[in-house]
Formats: sequence, structure tokens, C-alpha cells
Amino acid sequence: MGSNLGEMTAPDARYMRGGDAFAWYMERDPALRSTVVAVFWLDRAPGWDVLSARIDRMARLIPGLRQCVVPSPFRLAPPRWAYDPQFDLTWHLRRAVAATAEVPEAVLAVARRSAMDAFDRDRPLWELTLVEGAEGGPAALVFKVHHSLSDGVGGMRMLAALLDPQREPPDPGPMPPAPPGETLGLGALVTGAAGVLAGRTVRLGWLAAKETIPVLVRYASDPAGGIGGAAAMARSVYRTAAPLPSSKSALMRERGMTRRLAVWEVSLEALSRAAKTAGGTVNDAYLAAVTGGLRRYHQRHGAVVESLRAVMPISLRAREEMGWGNRITLQRVTVPVAEPDPVTRMRMLHRVTEAARREPSLGVTDTIAEGLSLLPAGYVGGVLKRVDFLASNVPGIPVPVYLAGSEITGIFAFGPTIGSALNITLLSYRGTCDIAVNIDIAAVPDPEVLLGCLRDSFDEIVRLGAAVPRTGRSR
Repeated sequence: MGSNLGEMTAPDARYMRGGDAFAWYMERDPALRSTVVAVFWLDRAPGWDVLSARIDRMARLIPGLRQCVVPSPFRLAPPRWAYDPQFDLTWHLRRAVAATAEVPEAVLAVARRSAMDAFDRDRPLWELTLVEGAEGGPAALVFKVHHSLSDGVGGMRMLAALLDPQREPPDPGPMPPAPPGETLGLGALVTGAAGVLAGRTVRLGWLAAKETIPVLVRYASDPAGGIGGAAAMARSVYRTAAPLPSSKSALMRERGMTRRLAVWEVSLEALSRAAKTAGGTVNDAYLAAVTGGLRRYHQRHGAVVESLRAVMPISLRAREEMGWGNRITLQRVTVPVAEPDPVTRMRMLHRVTEAARREPSLGVTDTIAEGLSLLPAGYVGGVLKRVDFLASNVPGIPVPVYLAGSEITGIFAFGPTIGSALNITLLSYRGTCDIAVNIDIAAVPDPEVLLGCLRDSFDEIVRLGAAVPRTGRSR
């Protein structure tokens, strides 16, 4: 059903997809920014000139890194991507120096500022900072990128233009030509938007015919009303996008602009073996650890919590699709938290996530996002700000890789909170789960307590697999 609609009205690649445009517009509220910050730990600092040349090459090969966002006149169409006529690599590529003993703290400080700062919306939506220690000591790259440029899977593919399989980088060959800049006048923007508007009208008309937008509008004006007579598609959209009366957590309800970032590592093999105790996947074990940590946190505060509302990214990529852009949808689910037995909790979570992947609305989420973009900003806040947490699991690179002569020793991705209390992201790299947590400290004023609860829960899950034979991994 969704694919037929896409065939009739294939989106123009020069324009943002519906979901990306939705994220762009909702940033009128700073708490809903879609900023991703990735930290690449290095065994030593790469040569600055070599690194600069590699980044320059990547920016020439990947269009989004040299494109800025041009709003559509009168919002006739989604914002348009256009090559920046004044692109300046030196503005996007920065460096900082820290004492060797302070490199980890300096790196997380840079990452934290990056996660909290807004983008310059008149420039391409990325920044990269090299944090160096003493000569020959460890270093790190902090890569800030807007989610509309890429999701986690696409980001790993994007890195293929930057990384090497060995320490000594091969000769990459001639530098690709820089794409010419674009200066778009009002006439060109209106003309281009007119064609996109026609396809958008078809998509939104189809969506309205399926009673999804009417259901949402009716709910916004009458939240106590029901949707008993709506079609299955409308019910699916309702579960995904209807505004919420409150968060399920009695503790994590405030929202603010200050963040606390933290990282730690867990063995991928250990999580895989733990998952086998429930006949599940690494993702089941990961979510069981996250929900177990949140249960502990609520218990520490004497709060009872049966379940929490989570948002989980679901990839929309076809198996053969190899692009680097953003091809995920954010699916809202209610996850069990009160169950103390981790094996039982894993099985319960598996059922929840499998049901989420079968939602009828998944095929038209981009069109739903276009419809939401037309609704008042307060409605959007109601959709997102009462989500309790986000959790992502990104398959990474299974073998060691290098960048400009430096070995990458860890990759941590801090996803945006976009209105929730925290975002926790697992990215696997060379047999290790690199876990990054982004916490809104208005929602969690004692982040160290929460982090301790999460680590204790991960330890509990890992211990489950201690007696399981090492016979391979599930994912």
C-alpha cells in the first residue's frame, strides 16, 4: 500500500522528505532539536593536513555535506537542499587541545556543547572538531550532524568515504571536483515548489481519504473522544502520532535545555549470550537492560511504574538500499518496566518491538509527517514531549578501522532527546557495544543516580549469559 503511493508520487530528491521537514519545522521549539553528536575515540591524533584533505574529499562525495537548507516560499513544499555557494570547509572543521589526562573530559565537554547548541541554519548542517592531547597521546573527533542528513545506518555508510582498513592510508587518487554552488531566486523556488506541491497534495489527499488526518484533528479538538469507527490504518496512525495527556513516568516530566552526556562499554558477545536465555536478540537484551535501569531509578525514588512510553527508530531501508541519507521512522511504543525478571522482560519486549515493526502505518510515515507539519506547533509538542525515553540500536563496524593514520578505538553516538527525558544509543564496533546516553537534566535532576541504575541493570543482563556456551551471536 505504502509503496504504491510512493510510486505514484516519488519525492523530488532536491527536497526534504516529509519526516525530515517535520523535524526541521519542529525545531522552532529548541527542546525538539534533531542534533546527532558522534564521538570517535582515536589512539592518537591524525595529521591535521591529512585529516582536512579526507574531510574535504568526503564533503565533495556526499552532497548533503555541502548543501544548506532553503525554505520553500509560503511553505508550498518541504525545504529544498541547495549547494552552498559560499561553502567554507574551515568553518565546519575545527580543532581543540587538552592536556592528556583531561582528553576524555574535554571530549565530552565538546560533545555536550555540540548537543546543546543550535545549528547555523544558513550553512550545511554539520561540524567536526578534533580534540587533541599531548603529542602522541589519545585524541577524538566530535562530529555534529543534523538528523535530516543521515540516520545511524546511513551514517556508518557515510563513513566509508572517510575510513581505512589499515593504519597507513592508501592513495585515494585525485580529489573529486567541488560541486558548483546554487543561488536560487524566488521565481525558481516557486516554480520548483509547484511540482512538489502537486505530489504532496496527492499524498495528503490519500491520507485524508484514509481518515487518518481527520482522526488526529478530531482528537486534538476532543481528546476525550474515541476513534472506534476508524479504519485499521487510522488506529495505527493514532497509536503513533496522537497527542498524549501526560508522560507515564511520575518522575521524569519536566523538560529543559541542559544535557548530561555519559558513555560506557558492554561486550557484544555478552549481550548476545544473555539474549539466548530468552530465545531473543541482542536488541531484546539491550532494551531489557534499559528498562531495568529505569525501573531501578523509579524504585530509588519510591515511585511505582508499570510501563513507560518509548520511541524506537525503525529502518525503512530496502535490503538492497545503500544510500547514506535518513531512512528511519520513529515508532512510539509502550514498554513493560515493572517486570523484575529480566528473562521474562526480554520476552515481553520482543513481542512489543515485533508488533511495532508490523504497524500498518509504517509504509506511510513520511506522508503522516507531512500532515503533522501542517498542524499547530502545540500539537507537535503534545506528540513528543510526553515520551519518556528514546532507545536506538545501530549495527556498526565489526572490525578495527583507521582514519588518516589513527586507529578508531570507540564510536559513541548521542541521539537527540527531541522532547523526551533521555536518549540512549547502542552502536556496536569491533565486538563492543558502545553505549551513549543523552539526559535532559530538567527531567532527571540526579543524572548520576540514573546512570548508576542503568549500569547495574546492564551488569544484571550480562550475568544472565555467563553460563551460556559461546556458540555465536544473535542480533
